[in-house]
Amino acid sequence: MNTTPMPALSVLDLVPVRTGQSSADAVRASLTLAQRADELGYRRYWFAEHHNMPAVASTTPPVLIAAAAARTQRIRVGSGGVMLPNHSPLVVAEQFSALESLAPGRVDLGLGRAPGSDPVITQILRQSGTTSDVDAFGRNVTDIISLLAPEGATVQFTSGGTYTVRSTPAATSAPEVWLLGSSNFSAQLAAALGLPYVFANHFSGDGLRAALQLYRQQFQPSQWLSEPHTFLTANVIVAETDEEARARALPQVRMMARLRGNIPLVPQETVEEAQAREAEDGLARPLMEGALRRGFYGTGPEVRARLAAFAAEHGVDEVMISPVAAARDGDAPDTAPARVETIEQLAAE
Repeated sequence: MNTTPMPALSVLDLVPVRTGQSSADAVRASLTLAQRADELGYRRYWFAEHHNMPAVASTTPPVLIAAAAARTQRIRVGSGGVMLPNHSPLVVAEQFSALESLAPGRVDLGLGRAPGSDPVITQILRQSGTTSDVDAFGRNVTDIISLLAPEGATVQFTSGGTYTVRSTPAATSAPEVWLLGSSNFSAQLAAALGLPYVFANHFSGDGLRAALQLYRQQFQPSQWLSEPHTFLTANVIVAETDEEARARALPQVRMMARLRGNIPLVPQETVEEAQAREAEDGLARPLMEGALRRGFYGTGPEVRARLAAFAAEHGVDEVMISPVAAARDGDAPDTAPARVETIEQLAAE
C-alpha cells in the first residue's frame, strides 16, 4: 500500500481549442472545469498567457481570471503566468489590484519573462517601449510589487520632489506574487527577492532539480516569505484504463512534437483524428515518446501514487496539473469531459 501523502492539487489551464471548437466554446469548457476544481477542493486555478496559437485561447489571463473568480467561491485564481515583457508594469499592477478587489485574498500573480509567442507577435506586443526590455524584468517585478502595496510606489524626480503612484485608490490587500521560469534566472531572482517560485516542469522538465536547488540555497527571507515556497507542475491525464489515458494523450504529444520540431501548429486534434494521422504525417517519434515519458498518464490510483512520489522526491506539498486529456469525436463543443474526468479522478479518495 502506498503511504506517501498526496500533495495538494491545483490546475494550470491553457484553454485548449480543438477541431470544431470556437474560442467561445473553449472558454466555456474551461470555466466549467474551474467551477468543478473549486467544488473538488483544488488549491489554485491558473491561466497561462500564449499568443497567436491555433490550439490555445488563453491570451489574456486577467480577463479569464475575472470570469473564473465570478464562477467560484474558494479556490485561488491567478496567472501562470503574465509574460511581463509584453506589458507595462503599471497596467499589470492595475489589472491585478482590480482582480484582488473582485476576489479578495485569493488572487495569485504569476510573472514570467518569456514572450509566450513567436518573434513576429513578440515584436507587435512589445511596441510599448522600454518596459518591454527582457533585461528589465527584475526591476519591473519590484515595481509591480511596490505598485500593488496599499501605500503605492514613490517616484523620485531628479529635479527634486516625489510623486506617489497607486494601482488602486484604497487597497486593503494585495495579490500574491510568484515568479515562474524554465531556467535558473527566475529561480535566482525569486530567491534574491524572497518570493515564491515555480519551475515550468510541464513544458520542460530539463533543469528542474538544479533550479529548485538554486532557489532553496540562495533564498533570502523577506516580508512575504520566511522560507522558500515552491510547487511542481505536470501534464496529467487520468482515465479508466492506461490504454485510454495514452489515447487521450496522443493529440497533446503530437502538438509538443510539432512545437519542438518547428512544424506549423494546428488546433488540438481529437483522439480519433490523431490516431488516423499518426502513421501518415511523419512527426518525430522520439519527440513524442519524450513527451509521453514526462507526463503522468494512467488510472486514478496509478497517477495519484506517481504524483505523490514526485512531490515527495522534490520536497513540495503541492502539484499543479495541466489536464491535457483530449476530446473524442462527438463530445459537445463547449465541453471537455476528459479534462473534467482527470480532475475528478485525481481528487477521488
